[in-house]
Amino acid sequence: MAVLWVRKFLILTHRYLGIVLSLFFVVWFVSGIGMMYTGGMPSLTPKARLERLAPIDFNAIKLAPSEQGESVTLLTVMGRPAYRIDGQTIFADNGETLDEVDQQKALRMAGEYMQVPQDKLRYLELLNQADQWTIEQRGQLPLHKIAIDDANQTQIYISPVDGDVALITTRRSRALAWVAAIPHWLYFRSLRVKDGAWRALVIGASGMGCILAVIGLLVGIVQFRRSSPHIPYARWMRWHYLTGAFFGVVTFTWVFSGMLSMEPYDVFAHNGLSLAGDPFAARLNMATFPPFDVGAMNRLLNGREVKEIEFTRMQDEPYYVVRTVPDRLIVDARTFQIRREAFSKESLEQRIASVTPNEVPIVESQMLTDYDSYYYSRGREAPLPVLRVKFGDPDQTWLYVDPQMSRIVTGMARINRIERWIYTGFHDLDFSFWFYRRPLWDIGVIALSLGGLTSSLIGLCVGFKRLFRGIRRIVSQP
Repeated sequence: MAVLWVRKFLILTHRYLGIVLSLFFVVWFVSGIGMMYTGGMPSLTPKARLERLAPIDFNAIKLAPSEQGESVTLLTVMGRPAYRIDGQTIFADNGETLDEVDQQKALRMAGEYMQVPQDKLRYLELLNQADQWTIEQRGQLPLHKIAIDDANQTQIYISPVDGDVALITTRRSRALAWVAAIPHWLYFRSLRVKDGAWRALVIGASGMGCILAVIGLLVGIVQFRRSSPHIPYARWMRWHYLTGAFFGVVTFTWVFSGMLSMEPYDVFAHNGLSLAGDPFAARLNMATFPPFDVGAMNRLLNGREVKEIEFTRMQDEPYYVVRTVPDRLIVDARTFQIRREAFSKESLEQRIASVTPNEVPIVESQMLTDYDSYYYSRGREAPLPVLRVKFGDPDQTWLYVDPQMSRIVTGMARINRIERWIYTGFHDLDFSFWFYRRPLWDIGVIALSLGGLTSSLIGLCVGFKRLFRGIRRIVSQP
């Protein structure tokens, strides 16, 4: 009797949970396939931003940066060379400070950035609250929103503080977001701007989805018969049983790892070893930079267009990080020579050891020429080689250091490495034996997604058919 009761409980729970949650599963599977090729929400990548920046006219530079700051960058603003010092823009030709960017200046900047005439621009609004496309740029608000009369129906968002372009969207990128990122992440503006409600919905839906998937697998086991017919279902329910049995496990891993992406209860919120400061950080001292030698820079670049120059210090010496498209050059500010060799492994280790607690040993230090399982990128944008340093602290912290820039790229504790497998490993299926072997990875992920989609779609249709039949029965009763 108890076994029959448990069986009935599992079947009924799976049935009615499925009616509620199958629609979520269908949306997640369909949009997940779209996410493989569209990425997330529309964004302006660093590479795309640089490509559209106007090149720096070195001959127009009359002044060196006179103010100290945490960050100093030389770029072109409104057709003039300018220093961006901790967010403040100072023109390098006459020392003027850029005032707040009003509507007219924003229109001019948009036209120059997109290389379109002013009569093709239409000012929409000063955005004080996030719209659908600036949800991830809320920290940069307010923003000028400007439409461009072109075939792509482009919209550009410009900061009134410094004139920086925060985002560019097109009709295509917006449409792709509606079929991929927005439904997959439930990124509907009216919901997403309410962080607590959005977070509760995603965690709640994915958590109940985990329960639904597990119960479905259990139902598959308890309903299987030793004698023929082994499957006590026919027609569409038989297909739902079969697809659920084959794809139920991967469905569970996907929805469970998706829930973990929200970091419920801060399970993985741990940064590992606390160092006594950043071993490579150094406040800029503009006095250590010699007068900017325009002739030497022009000769060094040999006709290449420079979009941006970052003033920085690496191991207590002044350098320029010169960004062209697609190259990045590291130039010694004293000699105007390109630094091609990386900083030595020994110098990096010494700086790390100087800020490491005495009781914590460095158990391993290795220069990697290729990615490992925790430091990697699909497009291989992450810098290589990289120094990996392992510490003997209780959290088993690892640091990854870029030896070319003498900077920490990332760090992670043991719990973060576990999260990497539970979340990105299971959610993106980024296992090294096939992650970089496209289209093999695409074929595998799409096949698994279609299997889960089929099971969910059948369950959705059968569940709603049963629900409507029950409603009609109740309504028809006298």
